[in-house]
Amino acid sequence: MPHLTIIEWSGKEHHLEAETGQSVMQTALDALVPGIMADCGGSCSCATCHCYVDEAWLARLPLPETAERDMLECALDPLANSRLSCQLRMTPQNDGLVVRLPKSQI
Repeated sequence: MPHLTIIEWSGKEHHLEAETGQSVMQTALDALVPGIMADCGGSCSCATCHCYVDEAWLARLPLPETAERDMLECALDPLANSRLSCQLRMTPQNDGLVVRLPKSQI
């Protein structure tokens, strides 16, 4: 099972195991990580699962598709490393992925 670290704005870290193929968003929801509201349930139609991918991981992940890029325009405080956690799937290749949650989702 791939591992994932989610870091809240406060700095609190959540070290999680994810099912292969499961989204970062669903992994966070299952672990009751605060800061990911996931209002649309993972259908890429809101930005309430916005996260920042750790710089070391940016080049290792697939680029966001058009729908995700469009939704990120609605996110509060977007940065160059912003992604929607519903669109990030856990795989053996991204074992150890680190994402941070924005202050706007406290």
